[in-house]
Amino acid sequence: MSDRMSTRTWRTARMRKAAGTRRTVPEAPTADETPAAGPGAGPRRFLRAALARIPLPLRGLRPRLLASFVLVAVASALGTGALAFREARTGVLQQSQDSVINRFRTSVDAVAPSIPLAPDRSDLQFAVDQVLYANRSSGWRIMATYGGHRAYAPSAGFVEPSPEMLRSVRDRRVAVFQRMNVDGRPRLVVGMPVTYTSGEGTEPRLSGFVMYLEVPQTTEEGYVEAMVSGIERATLVALCLAVVLALLAASGVLRPVRALRRATRRMAAGHLDVRLDVTGSDELADLSQSFNETAAELERTVRELRRLEAQGRRFVADVSHELRTPLAAMSAVTDVLDLEGEGETGEALRLISEGTNRLSGLVNDLMEISRFDAGAAELNRDEIDLAESVRRTVASRWRQEQVETRLPGPGELRARVDPRRLDVVTANLIGNALRHGEPPVRLTMGVRVDGAGMAWAVIEVTDNGPGIAEEAMLHIFERFYKASTSRARSESNGLGLAITAENVRLHGGRIRAANLPRGGAVFTVELPLHRDDTDTEADGGTR
Repeated sequence: MSDRMSTRTWRTARMRKAAGTRRTVPEAPTADETPAAGPGAGPRRFLRAALARIPLPLRGLRPRLLASFVLVAVASALGTGALAFREARTGVLQQSQDSVINRFRTSVDAVAPSIPLAPDRSDLQFAVDQVLYANRSSGWRIMATYGGHRAYAPSAGFVEPSPEMLRSVRDRRVAVFQRMNVDGRPRLVVGMPVTYTSGEGTEPRLSGFVMYLEVPQTTEEGYVEAMVSGIERATLVALCLAVVLALLAASGVLRPVRALRRATRRMAAGHLDVRLDVTGSDELADLSQSFNETAAELERTVRELRRLEAQGRRFVADVSHELRTPLAAMSAVTDVLDLEGEGETGEALRLISEGTNRLSGLVNDLMEISRFDAGAAELNRDEIDLAESVRRTVASRWRQEQVETRLPGPGELRARVDPRRLDVVTANLIGNALRHGEPPVRLTMGVRVDGAGMAWAVIEVTDNGPGIAEEAMLHIFERFYKASTSRARSESNGLGLAITAENVRLHGGRIRAANLPRGGAVFTVELPLHRDDTDTEADGGTR
């Protein structure tokens, strides 16, 4: 053996420098190495569907800003932690395996010269014992192979290298290593082929003699677990800090939004002079400036519309006042001529008389409306028998068979009302029912006590007509409103129900219209029966 060793120089194979060529079997990818799924339509649809299931209060700006900050913080912390973990883990394992492989190579180099070119099992056992003795405190397991011979130290039970590792050490002159999990514990397995040369300047050749090392990596695993624990704590701190920053940022962002909401509500309540304080030059400042400009323009427009409306009302009032006197004179003359006229002349005079009377009625209604608008309408209250007053109104205008009445007995229902305005209310409701409904027209009166203990005189006028269309229900008490365009040329001027509603409100009462289940319309007027002493002061006008 010594002669052969004198002509041949043993040495171990050198590892290749490139780290990528050292591994024969790559490790299983860790969680941080799993490729992330790219953005697509599917995840976005899923996100929208998930957001739609969130209760509405949690979908406000504050929760959304908070969630956005937290998600960004989580992504940043996890990304940074994963990158730091991977680099630190690679450094720890690389340093450990380099140290182990260098020590293993040194031990193999020391024992290789004493091994023959065709060693038997005893030679292999000698080699593994020598290597283990040189590193007896490291927890190593050593295995040597040559052909069909194998030797172990300190005992058998060496983990079986992978086929790729066996093929690499058999065919290549480089040391290879592999990380393996054995019973849940990480292990580093190193395969180191032994080469020989025939003399100086000759190419090293593989001898077929291979030594394997199995070493536990418990210490390195502890380092990795410590790093994971540190990253978890850092992530938790980052999350708490992100929540605090998110609350502060949300408060700063939402402050002008809340101010805008309050201003909008005040404007909706009629305060058109509300304005926002514009600070800064960001998008919220632009929004506040736009709100102020819009509010200013709206206030100017409303002011102009009110001015035009006041001018229109004054014009109507002035025209009505100027027409009233000549129309009264014309009406008197036509009434006299109507009584004396005969034949075609008499018919023409009657037409003129009817037109003059309608025009006089329209002028009187316009003047009444003008008084309501100007706040000049007054109540001249008197305590009267409501039933008797309504009965006289009906008897003075219509025949008994035209209106069915169901009224309280004499003296049973008395109240302090304006007799003239009560007459207008009753006459307008019955006249409207006779014109637009069908007989029988019924007038009832009673008393109702509401939940607060207040008593109301209730007057109801019903008819048997087609009722009121749903689209007309909301406008039935508006001025000049006619439910059907076919009624544009009817005797009604569209002011009767508006004047009725104004008179009822002037008394502090309520009026409403509805359709009866059996068909027909019903108009209900409620007048308070008990008023305090402030009635006297309030009777001075409508507004």
